[in-house]
Amino acid sequence: MLWARHALHDSHVARSRPETLRSSPARPRRRDASPSRRRSVVLITGLSGAGRATSLRALEDAGYVAIDNLPLTMIAPLLRSSPDAPHDIQPIAIGIDVRTRGFDATRVLTCVRELRARADLDARLVYLDCDNDVLLRRFTETRRSHPLAQDRPVLDGIVEERRALRRLRDHADETIDTSMLGPHDLKRLLLGHFGGDGQGLRLSVMSFSYRRGIPREADLVFDARFLRNPYWDSKLRGLTGLDPAVRRYVARDPDCRAFVDGVRSLLDRLLPRFEREGKSYLTVAVGCTGGRHRSVMVAEQLADGIRRQGRALVLAHRDIDITPTAPAVRTRNGTKR
Repeated sequence: MLWARHALHDSHVARSRPETLRSSPARPRRRDASPSRRRSVVLITGLSGAGRATSLRALEDAGYVAIDNLPLTMIAPLLRSSPDAPHDIQPIAIGIDVRTRGFDATRVLTCVRELRARADLDARLVYLDCDNDVLLRRFTETRRSHPLAQDRPVLDGIVEERRALRRLRDHADETIDTSMLGPHDLKRLLLGHFGGDGQGLRLSVMSFSYRRGIPREADLVFDARFLRNPYWDSKLRGLTGLDPAVRRYVARDPDCRAFVDGVRSLLDRLLPRFEREGKSYLTVAVGCTGGRHRSVMVAEQLADGIRRQGRALVLAHRDIDITPTAPAVRTRNGTKR
């Protein structure tokens, strides 16, 4: 029923690990300046085709100054505090890739360490990752050439770039795997984690279909497949957990109320502890077979309860638009495992 990943204690993550957003261990940072006066700096790097341009546009929409491929030697001067503009703390996002003038992994990491050490900045390095086959498909669909594969197969360029960026991935504050994310999904994820005011825990609640896999960005996963399944009612099959009829159907399961209340109680205990630890974001995911009925209903109820406590959150239903298909096995009480 519950699967949890405590991201703050990950030091390095294997390539095969199923997650979308990985947070590195908390790094020592200077805290001399007031948090409200520290300028947010997000350095975005990663594989070509993984979504750097989309990420910069998303942060620009959120009020960041977005700059792509700024030469490394110009980053520090750009962020140098000016006594004539003491209130100039507008957040800034900078894209860095292998085409950046003066690019070298060691030089990039030196720049990142210097920015992290500054008392007037809250600097974070974000690495965008993606599976090779997905990158190949994206380059084929867009008919764009890979920057390191001008005269050779695209896959060779991807492999070389992954090797060149490996150290940046290892030292990133956050690693986002965009393999299963569309542009809107990536934008939602970034705005949920970097689009706020920098205070407190940023919370996301989402529903999903187990058929399409557990969301890689999920920190806490709850399995709702034991609840009665509206799919088996022909009148409800084409509806979703947003419809009152489906909500009433699922709520009549004798275990539904205890399940929702139990998850709420657990979150009531965990959220303050995550905040005290310094965790900046948390994604709670609820899954069912098709991702349209039970998980949507439960995610909505969890979000309502959290909002009533005065917490802001981002609510998303990843697979709600997927056409429903029959579960492979129907159990005695109409549920699907």
